[in-house]
Amino acid sequence: MKNTRCTAWIADFLESDPPRSKSLVMTIFGDAIVPRGGAIWLGSLIELLAPFGVNDRLLRTSVFRLAQEGWLSSQRDGRRSAYTIRPEALVRFERAYRRIYAPLVVHWDGSWTLVIGPAGSIGAAERGALRKELLWAGYGLISPGIFGHPASNTEALEDILVRNEVQGKLYVCHTTELPGVSTRPLRDMVGECWDLSEVMAGYEKFIASFQPLLTLLQEAPAFDPEQAFVIRSLLTHAYRRVQLHDPQLPVELLPEPWPGTQAYALARDLYRITYAAAEEHILATLRREDEHAPDVEPWFYERFGGLNA
Repeated sequence: MKNTRCTAWIADFLESDPPRSKSLVMTIFGDAIVPRGGAIWLGSLIELLAPFGVNDRLLRTSVFRLAQEGWLSSQRDGRRSAYTIRPEALVRFERAYRRIYAPLVVHWDGSWTLVIGPAGSIGAAERGALRKELLWAGYGLISPGIFGHPASNTEALEDILVRNEVQGKLYVCHTTELPGVSTRPLRDMVGECWDLSEVMAGYEKFIASFQPLLTLLQEAPAFDPEQAFVIRSLLTHAYRRVQLHDPQLPVELLPEPWPGTQAYALARDLYRITYAAAEEHILATLRREDEHAPDVEPWFYERFGGLNA
């Protein structure tokens, strides 16, 4: 039986802040399909998206565009179609979602990683694509041609350079303050590179939207599996949308209080409440079309510091 208060919350949320269908498909792939190998029949995907008001035509358009952009590949079996995360896109999916579900415990060792592209080192198209990806990965623009981050992920940076075919064309270095020289503290570069006010506002909006839901679920915990799936997906989508704009700075360089800490705890608590029932709905939906649809991989349960916690 559906929880009427959950039904009302879902309806209000979808009316006030409806997610874009293509972006929602990305969320559901990353949250629910990648842990099962990254493949799904189109019919099952249509069924999963129906409670969000995404119709058949809109969904087909969304997956077609994601395939064009290199995220998905399609296969046919008679009249049926299946969509799978492309192997080259899977690494980016896994990295993005690892970032979403990971606790905020990055600490600063006092250094910065700099990516320096001297004038003429790469073409305009390469420079534009690289700039977009570095900004998405959380790097700040220190000055024209110089990007930096105080807690860089080396593996992710190398992946960006390789995919954009600029490896060996740029300078990448690790820098610290030079002892004995009068200098501004390197921590001051945070204010030069990022305006964190929009990120903070995004976290605060997330908290305002989802804190009442946590109270609702704690007071009336009974809900059906489809409701749990819709709530978990909307939660992940909204948190992902804010969190992927967060440059992931070390805790020592963040303003106090940092609303991302409260937002993470809220997302963790809601996810832990809803994940199991949501998994029932996902698996039942997939197995209506494919009786051999797999269970989630063991690493799924490591999300948010451990789902069985």
